[in-house]
Amino acid sequence: MNTKIVAFFALFIMAIGANAQVDRSQPPVAGPEPEISIDKPEEFTLKNGLKVLVVENHKLPRVSYSLRIDNNPISTGKKAGVESLIGSMLGNGTTSISKDTFNEEIDFLGASLNFGISGGFASSLTKYSDRILELMADAAINPLLTEEEFDKEKTKLLEGLKADAKSADAIAGRVGSALSYGTKHPYGEFVTEETINNVSFGDAVAFYEKHFNPNNAYLVVIGDVDFKDVKKQIKKYFKDWSKSIDVNNTVPKPSANVQYTQINFVDVPDATQSNLSITNNVELKMNDEDYHAALITNNILGGGGEGYLFKNLREEHGYTYGAYSRLGTDRYGASRFNATAKVRNAVTDSAVVEALKEINRIKTEPVDPQLLKDAKAKYVGNFVMALERPQTIANYALNIKLNDLPEDFYTTYLQKINDVSVEDIQRVANKYFKSDNLRIIVVGNGADVIENLEKTGIPIMYFDEYANKTEKPVFSKPLPAGLTAEAVISNYVTAIGGEENLNKVKSIFMNADVTIQGAPFKPKATVKQMVPNKSFMEITAEGMGSLMKQSFNGESGYIVQQGQKIDMDDKTLADKKAEKGLFPELFFEASTLGLESIVAIDGADAYKVKVTKNEVASYRYYETTTGYLLRTEETAEMGGQTMTTITDYSNYKEVSSVMLPSTMKVATGPQVLAFETTEVKINEGVTDADFN
Repeated sequence: MNTKIVAFFALFIMAIGANAQVDRSQPPVAGPEPEISIDKPEEFTLKNGLKVLVVENHKLPRVSYSLRIDNNPISTGKKAGVESLIGSMLGNGTTSISKDTFNEEIDFLGASLNFGISGGFASSLTKYSDRILELMADAAINPLLTEEEFDKEKTKLLEGLKADAKSADAIAGRVGSALSYGTKHPYGEFVTEETINNVSFGDAVAFYEKHFNPNNAYLVVIGDVDFKDVKKQIKKYFKDWSKSIDVNNTVPKPSANVQYTQINFVDVPDATQSNLSITNNVELKMNDEDYHAALITNNILGGGGEGYLFKNLREEHGYTYGAYSRLGTDRYGASRFNATAKVRNAVTDSAVVEALKEINRIKTEPVDPQLLKDAKAKYVGNFVMALERPQTIANYALNIKLNDLPEDFYTTYLQKINDVSVEDIQRVANKYFKSDNLRIIVVGNGADVIENLEKTGIPIMYFDEYANKTEKPVFSKPLPAGLTAEAVISNYVTAIGGEENLNKVKSIFMNADVTIQGAPFKPKATVKQMVPNKSFMEITAEGMGSLMKQSFNGESGYIVQQGQKIDMDDKTLADKKAEKGLFPELFFEASTLGLESIVAIDGADAYKVKVTKNEVASYRYYETTTGYLLRTEETAEMGGQTMTTITDYSNYKEVSSVMLPSTMKVATGPQVLAFETTEVKINEGVTDADFN
């Protein structure tokens, strides 16, 4: 697969990731203040301790059941993950109904039912409510727990851990929680391959028997039901759920905030961008007088597209696709303020500085009254829309019970939101955003970002991917004496077939299967190239036709996207005309090359070569042993934003005496495309007519 098609795929990624642009400068006109009316649930308690809340709502012939096991958070230590294993086994059959029969009946009823270790949820049409409640009770009280199913779930969990081993996102989540709360706190401990292998089938069953019981359980029923009827049903189906011995574990206090603001860095050499998390612990509960003001304060800082962080890091500077914040609440006094973003390696230090600036801004500058008004209106709108979901009403009913809230908490909710003042925003920001005690957790490629992070003057401490403190890593290995970039390029040319064979290649025809991360369909790509610089590329999907097409005949070219044909602009044409041959390494000039370092890519050492063209730098990484090209890194302006495209090449195969990569993964921002070659032809299947 030729490396010169990357720009086309980057453009395609931009197309599938683009959202319609809206004019954010003019907020919609607010409608009349809505009146919030939330029915108070009728309640009763079974002898086994199960507490039931029922809200009748006869608008639609549907009913939902939300079961919540309200145990205190617990640490599982050396057997962390036992709760996930047993939770994944629940809701898949009972001791009297096989897994397949159980799931088939739920599908037949047009219902839904799912379980986890902290409870379950079921919904159905009213006419099937008795049966779905019976199935829910049977699954809770008599779950089908087999060692065979346990082994399957254990294998799946271990495979998931392996898949996440090099994921900067997974590492950031794990390290962030561990450093903030402490690894012995329930919110800070994490699952590893070792802890999963410590868990036996007997451990999982024992955990269920000890913790999944009606002692601290709530069942919330919402929908088209009659209270007296549903009370009889619940007594009938849940009366045999045995009460267990109370487990009175105390939730420990989380780790204290750091004494001074610092960067906590985790090196992930393969990371193509940095994961930022600026955080401090807070003690904020829903029944605190600051609660409503805290919601709006966080909304203004990082609640979405109108937030300070988003406007600065994305709209003003183009560092990221999005920057957000969260100010959490927890009735056990363990939560966090957390501002997050994923940014390009080159701007990691700048993103940290700008994010800190915005946090300081909301603490020191009064918020614009119109911005405050807009933030309230947005919050009110989201609140009202959420009321349409039965699950929301169930959560509200439980929140009042579990968080010691007044009965009118939600009926007066909007009034308290609208009462938040400019002064409240500044007061709350200063109380909960600890500018002098922040952890700035950065997970990224140290070789690319540490030098500039050090220039910020913020102290840096180093941790491994499991939150253990370490010494500063060695980010690159010393280059062999006398080795030059030209020699690395020459080794690559030799490795893939030699200059003579490469010069014999006059055209390349390729078909490939395409995987788009998160997309439900799998397109196919066709690529045709001919010397000196002609190219044709198209991506199609079954039932959707052509998604995108690009063609250049050496003099003119066009792009077809969403059915619209657009001629290439002058800059694109100039770049296309300047291309030489099908293998760019054959035409690199020594003056444009620089050998920078040795870095690790997917466990393999690679020479990092800088290529400068028209004062724009790109990077190419060649494996030190095979000489093959493993990765390219290119930055360009796309749609008014600076975008970095990382392309990984692997699985080299011989085609007509030339080694070509048959697997390619292209990542631009959060969008990732993978290409698996299904057919390659050299010097056949391509004619001049293909490029017109």
